[in-house]
Amino acid sequence: MYNNSPSFNWTLNFRQQVYDAMKAAGKDVSAYERAQLMSVEYDQTELAKLADEKIRTFQADSSREAGIFHHLITLPTYHTAALSTDNLAKEYFGDQGMLGYVAGVQRKEIRQGIACVKHQNMSGSDIGDDHKEYFSGEAALKAAGKDNTMNQF
Repeated sequence: MYNNSPSFNWTLNFRQQVYDAMKAAGKDVSAYERAQLMSVEYDQTELAKLADEKIRTFQADSSREAGIFHHLITLPTYHTAALSTDNLAKEYFGDQGMLGYVAGVQRKEIRQGIACVKHQNMSGSDIGDDHKEYFSGEAALKAAGKDNTMNQF
């Protein structure tokens, strides 16, 4: 088992590994500044593509080489939530307004079939409605029903 934590800078570390390997192999690395390999200016270079391939195959390579059969991933949800929230806030409170949410989140959820778009159901509102109806009958103020927003998804 391996804790495949994204807590370190994968891009910089793997680019530096490739840089060092290229240099040791006698390849010309004069176009690169080792301390600045995280820079976007290197993203389409041979070095970056080689590093990205090493990152892409990291799980399979470590499984094969070290006998690892399970990779724990401890922080991606934290980082993806932070990144997406920051991006949403910039658009929602910026020039895009509500379109920042609709185009950047809701529309993508719908088109990708992400279950959370039906968050009312996922939160158990239908179960709550059953209880309300049991105790209050037709007078129950329910979350579900033909006019519920969940029916739009």
